[in-house]
Amino acid sequence: MALTQWTNSMEWLAAASEDPGACKQEWQNGSTGVALLEAGRFWDVLIVPEQLGLRVADLLEELPLLEPGPCLLDARRRHVGFLLPPEPQTVWIGTGVRLLGAGTWIAAPAPHCRWGALRWLVPPDGTGTLNMPEVLEVALQRCAGELSRLQGHCAPAAHGHTTPAERPVEGTQLVRQCALGEHVWP
Repeated sequence: MALTQWTNSMEWLAAASEDPGACKQEWQNGSTGVALLEAGRFWDVLIVPEQLGLRVADLLEELPLLEPGPCLLDARRRHVGFLLPPEPQTVWIGTGVRLLGAGTWIAAPAPHCRWGALRWLVPPDGTGTLNMPEVLEVALQRCAGELSRLQGHCAPAAHGHTTPAERPVEGTQLVRQCALGEHVWP
């Protein structure tokens, strides 16, 4: 990562901290090299199980004409987090899947950190590029189906438009819903 890009990435990422200066200081000279960043303001974080997240990250990097957004691996907790645009009306449903939004925090290493138990698989680029929810949803469904077949399970069938209460969640099925007023958009 070039110095200018690294500086821009650090500035962009540190802006989500309560104290950007202290955040950058920790990344550059601190004892842990990890800072707490607030989700829900500049981005949300979709947390998925590690095996699924690694496959999705690989798939997103292979897609032509798509600049993947930041993706963080936490090897100790065995999950992967994808930074998405904040969407307070969105609900993600799936086994081991959770969305961190307003009022939540993540531990994040410096943007150049690509090693260790907590590291960036795809570091922030400093321009604000995030993962596109629609693309991420398709990638998650595809990879979840592949993992399900590899484990000897049938992939769950796609469901039609339903409300969250009507839609069953089976196995590795992943569903993103945008609740706007009385309507639910899959």
